[in-house]
Amino acid sequence: MGYHDKEVVVIIPALNEEKALPFVIADIPEDAVDEVVVVDNGSIDMTPSVALENGATVLKEERKGYGYACLKGIEYATQRSPDIVVFLDGDHSDYPEEIESLLKPIVEDGYDMVLGSRLMGSREKGSMTPQSFYGNRFGTFLIKLLFGFSYTDFGPFRAIKFDKLISLNMQDKTYGWTVEMQLRAVRRGYKIKEVPVSYRMRIGRSKVSGTIKGTIMASYKILLTIFKYWLFIPIK
Repeated sequence: MGYHDKEVVVIIPALNEEKALPFVIADIPEDAVDEVVVVDNGSIDMTPSVALENGATVLKEERKGYGYACLKGIEYATQRSPDIVVFLDGDHSDYPEEIESLLKPIVEDGYDMVLGSRLMGSREKGSMTPQSFYGNRFGTFLIKLLFGFSYTDFGPFRAIKFDKLISLNMQDKTYGWTVEMQLRAVRRGYKIKEVPVSYRMRIGRSKVSGTIKGTIMASYKILLTIFKYWLFIPIK
C-alpha cells in the first residue's frame, strides 16, 4: 500500500521519452506509490520497452494528444479504483521524489486536488521558456478575474482523489487538459491547494513550448478553454 495506507497510482503520458523515462521512474518513491502507468502516445522510439524494463505498466494510446493519453490512464485505473492518482510528465523536468509533497495535503488535510506549482517553487534557469512562464501568468490571471480562484500555474504535476477525478468527467483530448481539470475542480467546489515544486531542464525537446506550432496551439487551447467554461459550459 502506498502513502499512509492509501493506494496511489501514477499516470505518465509519454511520447518519445526513452532517454528520460528510466530517470523518471527511478525517482518515484516506491513506498509512496503502488503502480506506475506509462501511457505511450504513439512513440516511434523505444519508450514502451524502456518503461516495461523499468517496472511500469504500459498502455498504448495511438490517438495523439495529452488528454487522450491521460484518459487512457484513467480508464485503466478504474480497474483498481485507487484512492489517489498522480499525473507526472515523462521528460524528467519535474522531480518525482516530491510526490509526497502533493500527497500529504490530500491524506492529512482533506484536500481533493493538489497542484505542483513551478512558479511557487525553484526553477533551473531556462527550464521554463518565456512563453510558458508568461502564458501561465496570463492564464491564471484570467481565471482569477473570471472565476474568482487564484492559481499560479498550469503545470502537469498534480495529485487528485480518484473519486473526485472521475466526478470531473474530463473531456479535453489535447492541450487544454490541465486547465480544464482546474476549471472543473473550481466549478465543483473542490478543496484545492497548490504546493511549490522544483523544475529543471527536460531531457529532449518539449513538444509544446519547444516548437512554434506547439506554443501557438497550447496558448490558443488554454485561452479557448478558459473563455468557453466562463461563457458557455455548465459542469455536469
